[in-house]
Amino acid sequence: MASHPLASASAYWQGTEFARRIALAREPQPAGARAPRRRLFAAELGYLIEPIRRQFDRWSPAPAKHPRVVMLLPGFGAHPVRMRFMARQLEAAGHRVKRWGMGFNFGAGADTLDRIEARLLDIHARYGQPVHLVGWSLGGVFAREVAKRHPDKIAKVVTLGAPFSGHPRANNGWRAYHLVAGHRVEEPPVDCAVSRKPPVETVAIWSPRDGIVHPRCAAGRPGERDRAVALRCTHMGFVQSREAIEAVLKELDLR
Repeated sequence: MASHPLASASAYWQGTEFARRIALAREPQPAGARAPRRRLFAAELGYLIEPIRRQFDRWSPAPAKHPRVVMLLPGFGAHPVRMRFMARQLEAAGHRVKRWGMGFNFGAGADTLDRIEARLLDIHARYGQPVHLVGWSLGGVFAREVAKRHPDKIAKVVTLGAPFSGHPRANNGWRAYHLVAGHRVEEPPVDCAVSRKPPVETVAIWSPRDGIVHPRCAAGRPGERDRAVALRCTHMGFVQSREAIEAVLKELDLR
């Protein structure tokens, strides 16, 4: 007997890749994974008016004491364009700023770290000096992992609201990650231990106002990073607020 058309359609839908990803995104929040409060998450929309606010703050960064070579790694779902304002301010201070060369950050793939590694080696060979990695959110997690592969090529890792500590679902972005990346955030297709500190100076910049990543996950525990620096910006503000950019400039000037 032929199956009913609706039953066939339902079976087809259940077997699609998109349905699998939807199922991943609908998994329950684990009891031990506490995400930032909803009011903090809502405050992240403030980034939409940041370009307007910026017009009233005619700020220019001070010249760098020690010009560096810097590679910026964007957060999940973000394109390097999202870090353009930060890049311009770092360049205005005298640093050489390079993109990560991979366009949008759609999560961890089997070759993601290999591609970042190749980009790092190219930049290092071109300029002949250790590179400073500045990674926003998931980009900071990637920066830490690449630093474990080539500590001799990296001067420092600075993470901006990066979820490298605590429960991997203690944030307001894991459902979107499951949907887009197609795997659980705690089951990346690469072998890594994100909380283990790279063998280079590692600074975690975090904020209690972060509405995406839980502050404790971004600040880390002693031993998971060398220092933690607290700001008062939102998660989106890590790459566009004056406070955050000045914090990054300060880290670049430190020897």
